[in-house]
Amino acid sequence: MAPVAMRIAAQSLSDAQPVPFWLEDPGKPGALPALTGTENCDLLVVGGGYSGLWTALLAKEREPERDVVLIEGREVGWAASGRNGGFCAASLTHGFGNGLARWPDELATLEGLGERNLDAIEEAVARYSLDCDFERTGEIDVATEPHQVEELAEVHGTARRLGLGDGLELLDRDAVRAEVDSPTFLGGLWDRRGVAMLNPAKLAWGLKRACLELGVRIFENTPGLELVPVGAGMGVRTPYGRIVARRVALGTNVFPSLVKRVRPYTVPVYDYALTTEPLSPGQLASIGWKNRQGLGDSANQFHYFRITADNRILWGGYDAVYPFGGRMSAEMDHRPETYLKLAEHFFQCFPQLEGLRFSHAWGGAIDTCSRFSAFFGTAHRGKVAYAAGFTGLGVGATRFGADVMLDLLAGERTERTELEMVRSKPLPFPPEPIAWAGIGITKWSLARADENGGRRNLWLKAMDRLGLGFDS
Repeated sequence: MAPVAMRIAAQSLSDAQPVPFWLEDPGKPGALPALTGTENCDLLVVGGGYSGLWTALLAKEREPERDVVLIEGREVGWAASGRNGGFCAASLTHGFGNGLARWPDELATLEGLGERNLDAIEEAVARYSLDCDFERTGEIDVATEPHQVEELAEVHGTARRLGLGDGLELLDRDAVRAEVDSPTFLGGLWDRRGVAMLNPAKLAWGLKRACLELGVRIFENTPGLELVPVGAGMGVRTPYGRIVARRVALGTNVFPSLVKRVRPYTVPVYDYALTTEPLSPGQLASIGWKNRQGLGDSANQFHYFRITADNRILWGGYDAVYPFGGRMSAEMDHRPETYLKLAEHFFQCFPQLEGLRFSHAWGGAIDTCSRFSAFFGTAHRGKVAYAAGFTGLGVGATRFGADVMLDLLAGERTERTELEMVRSKPLPFPPEPIAWAGIGITKWSLARADENGGRRNLWLKAMDRLGLGFDS
């Protein structure tokens, strides 16, 4: 980093609060009491992020008389669901390219299910009056290197040939800069309908309220400690009691699964983000962004960025930090060296905003798996279902995962449960220290590919053939 760029970046961070912007909200609901004693229910949902909240809500919509309990280890939405960028995508496969590579024969079905899932989220926002700043403005994948322009054109052409190009618009340099003006932008691919922007914490809090209104019993500060068979059902031990349920849905994602054999399929990755102070009218005019799309660059080490309801810019991504052994800690939630790197990249993208300051800087853990998109399964003879591995695209895909878990628990054969994506598993990550070394080599190789026109080295080609990867 050049001395001048470092100084500009450092000065911009001097007042940044080390807390997630979304969670520092005076409208945040108070915590509900912890569970004490023994409770019985039809369905127990473990986890108070999007995965668990959607599962509880959809369970009550399917069967209003079903007794549903949800437990959350801390407070609803405090982890990944309240710390992400607020990109709610239709894609269930972590993007078109990943879906095409892994499930080409059912990609059209997956794309259709994803579109319907996003439509259903938009309908739920309206039906339950979820005040979450929902804006279906789409997302532009931007090219900042010449080879990325070619790659975006190839994706656009492939989607059109497969009849999946509706709503996709290829933008040249002038067209993308007319939408959002950065001297680094060389082109873009705008998915006009497939992504919505929202306030992620407000979505979680709104789903919590909707669940309560439908009769879901929610206990916060109640981690699930152990899962064991109890008679014809299952029991989950908690610090001050236990719950006995006919069926259990696990929405714990990045946290260690109560089904131990599931744990090798995911690793935690720490992702980091900044938000600026609100932009002035003059600053907004200097970058355009009138259509308020989400943006993401097309590098392997990518940035995602969007504009908030009060006209701040959220800027995140690039670094994806894996802690040795997958050990999670509160200390990992903050990484000043990453904040400094992100701030420098921000002003490279938007030099016209020099002097703008960042108000918040934070990080958090997400779960990733080797195929970059969710996997599903059951345990204990079908009495327990789980969904995990959303790899950063869980804002939308968790609702689909909730439907899958409920289908599996009901023993139903549906369009969802017949998918190869649902019936198959990703390759598990190897034990340490092999995982640490492999992830490190992969990250180094991805960075090298970004520097070398996208050309993938032998390591990455081998990983591609094996279906292994690492992403955030």
